[in-house]
Amino acid sequence: MTKTKTSTAVSKVFIRGSIEAVWREITKTDELQGCFFNARMHADDLRPGGKIQMRSADGKYTTVVGEILEFDPPHRFAHTFKFTQYDDPPCKVTYDLKEVEGGVEFTLTSEDIPVGTKTEKNMTRGADFIVKTLKAIIENGRPPFGVRMLYGMFKVLTPLTPKKCRTENWT
Repeated sequence: MTKTKTSTAVSKVFIRGSIEAVWREITKTDELQGCFFNARMHADDLRPGGKIQMRSADGKYTTVVGEILEFDPPHRFAHTFKFTQYDDPPCKVTYDLKEVEGGVEFTLTSEDIPVGTKTEKNMTRGADFIVKTLKAIIENGRPPFGVRMLYGMFKVLTPLTPKKCRTENWT
């Protein structure tokens, strides 16, 4: 049996804000998560073993599925991560928060990313987008203008999402 070659990506940012505000933004389930492409996290339980899904704003599409591996408020949240539109194996995503003078050091680590896949391409670009957008939301109260415009386009293009991503296929 051949083992798939994998990679790791780390994105880090300093955020002027409280650790509680950053933690809330990355774990909230009651509203859209502006730092995660304006998706809504659905979770059966925020504890190890719990299942999570990232869904479109209207809930009709599920773009990511995973299982919670670690949940240590407000310092660490880790889960598996699989894009529903690709047949790539899941990888692991870990969010580490560390209180430092004047704010929070936030680290997003993606591990076991299958090399040469669409997942790798999207994870690599997406990680920097996530940390920059999270920083803007905590420090300024909202994503940058360009990101808000992108989210508007996502909303318009939602009906073009592949049928295999419909939420009923991932419950």
